Amino acid sequence: MGNIRPSFIKIRAIRLCVEYPDKFNDDFDNNKKLVEEFTDVDNKRMRNWIAGYITTYMQRRED
Repeated sequence: MGNIRPSFIKIRAIRLCVEYPDKFNDDFDNNKKLVEEFTDVDNKRMRNWIAGYITTYMQRRED
């Protein structure tokens, strides 16, 4: 069983991956810093949620 994430998290995460394809990778800490830099998300939990989905998304793309 996996995590169920709201569509607004997925949409923001995938949009960031499309806009900055060479910046994001499968490292959560790196993605967390980049999400903070590239978005206006002030909420720590939402930033981590988006970064976590980007990490999972990039891991799936590599397989």
